[in-house]
Amino acid sequence: MNISVHGRNNAAARVWGSTGARYDEISRGIADAIEHCVERLLPKPGERILDIATGTGWTARRLAERGAEVSAIDFAPGMVAAAWDLAQRRNLDIAFEVGDAETLDYVDQSFDAVISTFGVMFSSQPEQAASELTRVCRPGGRLALTVWTPDGTLSGMFEVMKPYMSQPVSDPPPSPFEWGNPERVQALLGDTFDLTFERGTSFYREPSGLQAWETFSSGYGPLLTLAAGLDEGARESLKRDFVAFHDAYASELGVCVPRDYWVVIGKRR
Repeated sequence: MNISVHGRNNAAARVWGSTGARYDEISRGIADAIEHCVERLLPKPGERILDIATGTGWTARRLAERGAEVSAIDFAPGMVAAAWDLAQRRNLDIAFEVGDAETLDYVDQSFDAVISTFGVMFSSQPEQAASELTRVCRPGGRLALTVWTPDGTLSGMFEVMKPYMSQPVSDPPPSPFEWGNPERVQALLGDTFDLTFERGTSFYREPSGLQAWETFSSGYGPLLTLAAGLDEGARESLKRDFVAFHDAYASELGVCVPRDYWVVIGKRR
């Protein structure tokens, strides 16, 4: 396992990797969408598949359990170390490395399929990331992505956090939710992949909005980092708003937040 740091996005990597193994609870909340993407990719035993922005490796583990030969990268060393440990506990042989989606350290046409579940959409240079995942996929190979819609509740959660974020001093990076627009994905990948789209809804379940706060504030790097940088009053206000947002989806059994996404499947020309 290679856990050396490389790439240009070290500051972002520190944010996303700040929770280590605790991020696996975030992946638990999107396990239904991950399974949807894996099912549509239809991995075959022995296929070489690359999982980009693997986080704690949930998607990579599902692919390996189906017999694929899996490589998986993330730009956060803490994530990669946690992913390796979780795979080892399940006796899964996955080649984890620290790596940046914008500068993949693989030769051209290395993989039969490339997958990214709510990962590559957060790249700061979407055109470069799209070019790289195209480059490492062989002709006739397959692509599978899950991406959040720009008008769904996951975007709404970011809107709750936004007032507490400092304003960027220069031009901000593109919104990750642009990947939730099929026209934008066609512009990024349609010249090299034949693309199809299938809409889905993930259901995030917790006992309460307060438990959602506990899960995200300890397991989701962007929220943990945001909250840590606020004074006590602002942090309590953010917590109140975050809890209220999730409690708006309460039922008799607890919170259930529907979160819309796209599965994008492509075939490399």
